[in-house]
Amino acid sequence: MKKRTLVVFFGLLALILTACGNNQPKINKQPYEDKQFLMGTYVQIRIYDDGKKAVLKPAFARVKELADKITVNEKGSEIDAINDAAGEKPVKVTEDMYYLLKEAYKYSQDSKGGFDMAIGSITSLWRIGFPDARKPAQSEIDQALKLVNYHEVTFNDTDKTVYLKEKGMKLDLGAIAKGYITDEVVKVLQENEVTTAIVDLGGNVFVLGHSPRNDQKEDWTVGIQDPNQARNVVLGSVPESNKSLVTSGIYERYLEADGKTYHHLFNPKTGYPFDNDIAGVTIISKKSIDGDGLSTAVFSMGVKNGMDYVEDLKNTEAIFVTKDDQVYVTSGLKDVFKLNKEAGYTMGNDKELK
Repeated sequence: MKKRTLVVFFGLLALILTACGNNQPKINKQPYEDKQFLMGTYVQIRIYDDGKKAVLKPAFARVKELADKITVNEKGSEIDAINDAAGEKPVKVTEDMYYLLKEAYKYSQDSKGGFDMAIGSITSLWRIGFPDARKPAQSEIDQALKLVNYHEVTFNDTDKTVYLKEKGMKLDLGAIAKGYITDEVVKVLQENEVTTAIVDLGGNVFVLGHSPRNDQKEDWTVGIQDPNQARNVVLGSVPESNKSLVTSGIYERYLEADGKTYHHLFNPKTGYPFDNDIAGVTIISKKSIDGDGLSTAVFSMGVKNGMDYVEDLKNTEAIFVTKDDQVYVTSGLKDVFKLNKEAGYTMGNDKELK
């Protein structure tokens, strides 16, 4: 359904993590790293623990295993199997997929449908991000909207089956899948006693441990993507460790049709992209699956309601960028978020949100 871009800086490279941190004897300043093109994006893993280069292999294997189960139109896709059986029969899925689908349902409920796991009939019409993207006719959108209803997804906890009640319904987990996979990669690293690493699934970033740059245990400094610029252009930064940072924005995947630009974040109630004051939102959380689901859910709410929603959550912060170049941060970030003054944005927290 979407991609998120979150820039992380290290050294003088395009992707840089700059911060001081704990230079323990067995933590290298230069990482073992690998970068592969998977799930339509670049996946990069960096491991700083000395002697842990071999852990890159099982970490990437886990990415591939889960991607094969989730990605539609791929051999062995469990999501395809569920969609193909819509209106006909329940489909038994693996533990991985059952957990992911239940989490997607939870965020569909919590956001009151702003995030809807059954948005697939709409996203498959528009195909934004693919060569055959197009603006559908209104009659097509109206028909597809009848099939967007997460309430029509049923679960059997005993048999681990998932059933779409209406024929033609389609699941689309693009708004949450990379977050889940990121968390699973972090588990692989930790199970192999990796303490210091960076996992980046096409913008879903997890910073594990502390930066190895100096002798003190200090956070990584993570750059927040400017939603109006190309990748790797940042508008500010935050210090974090053992956290996930996920960004949803209107800047990366879009379609130009009839003199108008349509981004890839769809409103399940209208069948069109969300049209509100947000250009981009970054969610900082302990788990990437939470950041992924929340980034879409909060995007659907607009800045004021989104800010209020995140403020009520534990261990979660957010950075909002508006279309009029204002930046708003939740209370836990007010003293640590650093705005890049050259980016052309101003802090809007002192202004009254409507």
